[in-house]
Amino acid sequence: MSNPVTRGACLCGDIQFETTAQPKGASMCHCSQCRKQSGGIWSSAYVKDTELQITGPVSWFEASPTAKRGFCARCGSYLFWKAHDEDTTSFALGALTAPTGITIEKHIFVRDKGDFYEIADGVAQRD
Repeated sequence: MSNPVTRGACLCGDIQFETTAQPKGASMCHCSQCRKQSGGIWSSAYVKDTELQITGPVSWFEASPTAKRGFCARCGSYLFWKAHDEDTTSFALGALTAPTGITIEKHIFVRDKGDFYEIADGVAQRD
């Protein structure tokens, strides 16, 4: 029996992605870069690069010397995060077609979170 297909797309539909791999590491990122790019908390999970099929014109932005962020130039949807030295790509959980079957495992970069909200869901937190 094969895994179900996880599918997602940007707001305008120009970029679509899918995987049959089980997404891993579902997290909510509170770092200042994710907050600035997404307008809040960015939730994502990842799969190996070879297990993620992306169609459409992804624009990549080098946000730091260690990683880049992929987005749609037409609608602005922030869809992907890719570390230069890893063989995985993270994708936006908010862009997925429901139901996802994914549960958040952790909050990351909580030391950098905005001062306008509290994290009170009982999920593990990492500085």
